[in-house]
Amino acid sequence: MWTISKRRRAARDFPGADKIMDQFKAKIGRRRVGVIVDKAPARPHYPVLNMEGDVIGEVTSGSPSPCSGKNIAMAYVDSKYIKNGTPLQVKVRKRIFPATKVAMPFVPTQYYNPPK
Repeated sequence: MWTISKRRRAARDFPGADKIMDQFKAKIGRRRVGVIVDKAPARPHYPVLNMEGDVIGEVTSGSPSPCSGKNIAMAYVDSKYIKNGTPLQVKVRKRIFPATKVAMPFVPTQYYNPPK
């Protein structure tokens, strides 16, 4: 909620205030996570499944990663599946492929820090 000041949150005088404040009080039901998919690359709107086969989320973007040599994706999943290493599945076309929840960013940054 860092984008909306405390005064405006208290006054509720911004567009969409009722809906946003209700969501803020209820906490988030879904979270954006990083996923590595075995074999096939996941594309937007493909369903993310738990190990029992229940739909728990949806892929927002995905592609093969030239840096890591793996198929990576971002997805929104239910909050109870956000722990790193959680086994998941992604339905790519009509087939189900194993996937793993991983931390983002997928590739560590290598910024140049000049010596002090």
